[in-house]
Amino acid sequence: MPATIHDAAQRGYASASDSYQRGRPEYPEALGAWLGETLGVGPGARVLDLGAGTGKFTKLLARTGASVTAVEPVDTMRARLSEALPGVRALAGTAETIPLPDGDIDVLTCAQAFHWFANAQALREMHRVLRPGGRLGMVWNVRDESIDWVAAITGVITPYEGDAPRFYKGTWRQPFEGQALFGPLQRAVFPHSHVGTFEQVVIDRILSVSFIAALPEQERQSVADRLRSLKTHHAALREPTIAFPYATEAWIAERLPNAGR
Repeated sequence: MPATIHDAAQRGYASASDSYQRGRPEYPEALGAWLGETLGVGPGARVLDLGAGTGKFTKLLARTGASVTAVEPVDTMRARLSEALPGVRALAGTAETIPLPDGDIDVLTCAQAFHWFANAQALREMHRVLRPGGRLGMVWNVRDESIDWVAAITGVITPYEGDAPRFYKGTWRQPFEGQALFGPLQRAVFPHSHVGTFEQVVIDRILSVSFIAALPEQERQSVADRLRSLKTHHAALREPTIAFPYATEAWIAERLPNAGR
């Protein structure tokens, strides 16, 4: 697969960095222990945050005392990251062309990102930059659609997704099948919620979804209007403060030594 950025990501994230920063949830406190105890992120560790966006997850990594490098292909997102985290080295690059030497890092993380570049070429490149025994960590905040109004929100946006890669489809796991670069995937799940106003946790969050952000302005506003109309049928959305429910899925795989390169 060529080292290109999906059009929905390139156009959507380039135009929606403001909504992304305002509307994307942070990560649960419990994830901190997973980062340290399971993934090995901490003082002295060399960590790469790949597809780092505006740095929401990079910020957690930097707080551990690790030496953190961020790689982000979209210029506007990377600029926001550099402004917020001046102590983090931020580089342009893609998952298929990571601008680091062989075996340069101990831990590689992808937060809300791996599904965009889930291909064999990217997996080989991650294997290359990790040291033997290094760890790959993948994290997603997943909307809890067992709640009726959350399912209704998904119903509004799903018709627009087209061929944009999506975590829930599960196709991101395919590169791990039949390969000898990484060991078995292991999963942990943490309950989480994004607390704020309707405009923040629903409107800004959904307008930052890649394929929604990439729509023409009139269509984006139509989506926003349809989301606001959900208040008529769901009293929870009329509250001054809303707790948007998520499950944070954290996955890890260990780099195998020099196998299948």
